[in-house]
Amino acid sequence: MKYAILVGDGMSDYPLEELGGKTPLEAAKIPNMNDMVRCGRIGLVKTIPSGMKPASDVANLSIMGYDPKRYYSGRGPLEAANIGVPVGPFEIAFRCNLVTIANDAMADYSAGHITDKESEALMKRLDKELGTDRVRFYHGTSYRNLAVIKAGSQGELEALRRALCVPPHDISGKPIARKLPSGSGSELLRELMERSKAVLEKDEINRIRVDLKENPATMIWLWGQGTNPNMPTFKGIYGVEGSVISAVDLINGLGKLIGLKVIKVPGATGYYDTNYMGKGEYAVSALRDRDFVFVHVEAPDEAGHNGDVREKIRAIENFDKFVVGALWEFTKKRKDTRIMALSDHPTPVSIKTHASDPAPFVMAGRGIESNGFAAFNEANAVRSKVKMKSGAALTEFFIKG
Repeated sequence: MKYAILVGDGMSDYPLEELGGKTPLEAAKIPNMNDMVRCGRIGLVKTIPSGMKPASDVANLSIMGYDPKRYYSGRGPLEAANIGVPVGPFEIAFRCNLVTIANDAMADYSAGHITDKESEALMKRLDKELGTDRVRFYHGTSYRNLAVIKAGSQGELEALRRALCVPPHDISGKPIARKLPSGSGSELLRELMERSKAVLEKDEINRIRVDLKENPATMIWLWGQGTNPNMPTFKGIYGVEGSVISAVDLINGLGKLIGLKVIKVPGATGYYDTNYMGKGEYAVSALRDRDFVFVHVEAPDEAGHNGDVREKIRAIENFDKFVVGALWEFTKKRKDTRIMALSDHPTPVSIKTHASDPAPFVMAGRGIESNGFAAFNEANAVRSKVKMKSGAALTEFFIKG
């Protein structure tokens, strides 16, 4: 058997007045996912366990078939795993965004989606000027970078782990004063963030970005901390070898930790301009080579965070045309394949952040019978009465059921 899981990150949403009461998913032209619904089964899945934050790391860990309550240890170490950064037993990894602060508010959680080249140069400068034998800075992808802090004791490690750190995309356009790291262990984090301002302000890259009317990187933002997780392999649980395709370090790091082969697609950016066609083509090739592929597309989530309904619709349509379309055609030509497309969580454009609502999914292919619907959207997923209690339960059913 062959299995494909295709994730349009943050694809689901709420009805919008400007779309006549439709969601972006309802407004989008998605013939492939609609055809999957006609041939297969639509439903809802609770990807975010009760009491946990609706973050992409939690949701995608769940969809990959692992219970976040048991295995989740933080976002930072997942990204560290992808870029090959070691995290020792007394070390804790933090996501380190390059952000734009203006008038003491979060003007841009991505510093204008700064380029890899610019970001790498800035992170090297930060490591040179702020790095110590306890603190190291690493470049990841674009604005998504990493800081690793070594604790002096188990107590300090626990304090850093418990520090309250807010994701910057949760406070777009809002004052940052009350959203800075707080609680035990937060003093060092706030100090590093404050000191980063002077380092970034004097860098030529930011002066050029201002001249070009692009958002400069004015500060680092530390969040998503965690220590190394310990998870069984995907093959050990589900009995198949697989691959992962994503432009996001978090997803690729998850894949590496569970033994999936990370496939790099040229031109995959994690933004609106990502290489959708390349992702679809590489996914088909990966499925010929191995029995499972997990494809993740970040663009709908970015559009949700930006509050841009038109870009979100466009991202969903590109996901359907080039990614879902390629795998769905592959599935229809074979008798040994199952395919599933879903949102990991909603990222409603009206609130510009993640929500915990259950996410719609559709699965089709061998052994999957139709439950009588004709379009892929949130309303039909609710009406279907097919409810999966967790992403792990959904994936287990998809592969083993």
